[in-house]
Amino acid sequence: MMNKTAPSSQVLINLAKETRKKAYAPYSNYHVGAALLGKSGKIYTGVNVENAVYPLTLCAERVALFKAISEGEREFDAISVVTDNGGSPCGSCRQALAEFGLDIIVYIADGEGNLIEETTVRDLLPRAFGAEDLPERNS
Repeated sequence: MMNKTAPSSQVLINLAKETRKKAYAPYSNYHVGAALLGKSGKIYTGVNVENAVYPLTLCAERVALFKAISEGEREFDAISVVTDNGGSPCGSCRQALAEFGLDIIVYIADGEGNLIEETTVRDLLPRAFGAEDLPERNS
């Protein structure tokens, strides 16, 4: 659960909406912006970055997450995702977010900044595969 001083969902959505303008999407023309709120209170933004070799494309959600991880953040409260049509995070992004918490709140908004859905990673990825599913390591 987010703390009382955390930014509102609309603040995160507006930041993702603004950040979305920086997306590099020359192939799909599907611009995505994300704003990820760390438990520290810091917000990390991301955009989708496409590549002519499609599997090398990165989604906005993972860009924001990887930016946060690279800066030392490991716990998160919420993420907002903005697309023209209010598209939901893909399976890869859901799994990447699940690594850091199934209770992360996910705000999905359209290109105008209207909240389409508020959910959690847990609801987006039922029966998520996690560290507990791996065999124990012998030390």
